[in-house]
Amino acid sequence: MPALYYHPLSSYCWKALIAIKVLGVHVTLHAVNPGDADERALLAKLSPFGKIPLLVDEDRPVLETSILIEHLQVRHARSGARLIPEEAASALDVRLWDRVMDQYVMTPMQTFTADLLKPQEQRDPVAVDRARSLLMTSYGVMDRQLEGRTWLAAEDFSLADCAAAPALFYAIAYVPLGVEHSRVAAYFERLMEHPAIAGVISDAQPFFKYFPGRAGLSRRFFEPEI
Repeated sequence: MPALYYHPLSSYCWKALIAIKVLGVHVTLHAVNPGDADERALLAKLSPFGKIPLLVDEDRPVLETSILIEHLQVRHARSGARLIPEEAASALDVRLWDRVMDQYVMTPMQTFTADLLKPQEQRDPVAVDRARSLLMTSYGVMDRQLEGRTWLAAEDFSLADCAAAPALFYAIAYVPLGVEHSRVAAYFERLMEHPAIAGVISDAQPFFKYFPGRAGLSRRFFEPEI
């Protein structure tokens, strides 16, 4: 059985966990704490980059979340389950929007998180402003893409939606959607209602108190302790 090394708060791990649920893959889950030296050493032993999520399948490390998901679809998905369409042009659309979510929503979102983890005197307001601007641009691009669509890149739920769910969940905590992003807002609600996504969020909720941007989370997901 493949083994997934992950952290319950990691956005890229969410992407993998959502895909695992949709594809119906049986995996052994190993939650790791990257802040622990022994667990970092274990990850470094399993993979030269020591990053999560990390899939180990028959002693072979499978790196990078999008590749990891495609590997699971090819090797382990239940019959008929797909996140990347079989038709070539549709598959390219899905891979494109997967990249857009990772590069232009997930990455600027992580700039906010990284900045909050720095000591006050080392924070970079210029980088944060750039990230905010990029997120607003990305929201606009998504809103146009979603006209007349249920899902982001294909007729059915796809790899692109696996990437969009965690990226948007955390990004909106830092940079809320504007009134001009009504299609993205409706899409976000569809994502939150998807059983695989709802399950991953439910599993992560006990850890939201450790998320640096928790103040921006909706109260339906996180109620601050008084």
